Amino acid sequence: MDFADLFPFAPEVGYLSLALVNFFGSLVPFVPLPGFLLLATMSVGDKFDLHVLAILSAVSATIAKQIIFFVSYGGRKIINEKTRKRMRPFERLVKRYGAGAAFFAAATPIPDDLVYVPLGLAKYNPKRFFIATLTGKFVLSYTIVFVSHYLGLSLVEPFIENIDDATPIYIGIIVFGASMTAVVVLLLRLDWQRILGRFAPWTLDENNPDDKDD
Repeated sequence: MDFADLFPFAPEVGYLSLALVNFFGSLVPFVPLPGFLLLATMSVGDKFDLHVLAILSAVSATIAKQIIFFVSYGGRKIINEKTRKRMRPFERLVKRYGAGAAFFAAATPIPDDLVYVPLGLAKYNPKRFFIATLTGKFVLSYTIVFVSHYLGLSLVEPFIENIDDATPIYIGIIVFGASMTAVVVLLLRLDWQRILGRFAPWTLDENNPDDKDD
């Protein structure tokens, strides 16, 4: 199987397909892989403008992450008080490093919603979140685009060259997303007061300045 076979529709639909796949792939928590793979595929060769690819990827992903952030921002009214109490120390931790944490999560291929959901729950400043996330997504998108364009997909293709059917790859992406969702459920259930009380006791302070809205 050739790497491009994963997205056979990309050459026909072009930039629109990238924007849609990247948006919905980023909107579904913890499943960014389709967008990454499509961006890498379209960056090989000279058919598409590299800057347009990177900008489309960064902007569509940021819009999706902004939606997740605002859902979490209002989600604190949905989560029961017992869970909120357990989460407050972790919220204070990520909020203190808010912009840096959002940028790092956006600029790397880690499951960034593990950072964005707590930032939303902590009511972190939306403008700072947007700027940090957009900047990070630009860094990640341009990295993927230039690495794929100038180095090709030689590092990835050996892993899929003997695969005849892309179905297992799609299933793997879905399983990965489900696993990451389970991680967030676990995150909400952990007793962060006990965990962070040992390493960051300042997060237990109910009068902590990080509780104030930015």
